Order: sequence, then C-alpha cells, then structure tokens
Amino acid sequence: MTSFPLKIVTPDGLLFDGQAEELIVRTTSGDMGILAGHLPCVAPLGMGRAVIVTDGQRRYAACIGGMLSVTDQGVTLVPTTFEWADRIDVPRAEASEKRAKTVLANKSASDADLRLAEARLKRALVRKSVGSRQF
Repeated sequence: MTSFPLKIVTPDGLLFDGQAEELIVRTTSGDMGILAGHLPCVAPLGMGRAVIVTDGQRRYAACIGGMLSVTDQGVTLVPTTFEWADRIDVPRAEASEKRAKTVLANKSASDADLRLAEARLKRALVRKSVGSRQF
C-alpha cells in the first residue's frame, strides 16, 4: 500500500514523524480516513479513537481536540491530547469517569460544573475504550 508522510504534534512535542499507509481520526463532523493522494483539507478534531497504519501494523490512540491538515506534502495531526492505547492508564480513566458521573448526578451542581463534568466524562470514556481496546 502507498504511504504518505505523517506528523503528530501535541503541546508536549512531536509524537510521530514517519510514513503511514492510513490514518483514521474523529473530526467534529464524523470519522475521516486518509490514504495517500487524499485531497488537501483542514478539519477540526473531535474526541475519539485514532488509527494509524504503519508497515501494515495498526496502532490505536485516544485523540482529543485539535486540527488535521492534509496537503500535497503530507498530513499533520495537531491534537490537544493524543495517547497511544498501550500508554493509557485505564484505572485512572475509570476513576475520572466515576468522578464526572458523581458531579452530573449532583442536582445542585452549577451549569459550568455540569459542562466541565460532561467534557471530562466524554474524555474518560474515549480513553477507557481505547486503552482497553473496546471499540
């Protein structure tokens, strides 16, 4: 399969710089697959699983927020948060899920606290599903 240059850069630095045969990410409008020769585009990232195929091997990650850029020179993924599946602390994600659900069940929580808890719950669920490979 034909490959393309892929860079994954987060606020913490460069996480990947190499050739990929396929990239699947969640954008704000749904999942998007990238193969070599894809038309140039820019898309905002949502919260979801990312799949990177390199040397015929699939790697999974939790990818949350940021931007995707596809040009004739290659693909750049600039997520706010990106965690390879094998590095996700699943018990920590489960604990975060429980804390968020506790806030959401609190009838006296403020609107701001509820919005923050909803975002934390979504992030925890993505991390948990990717880390435990339940997708």
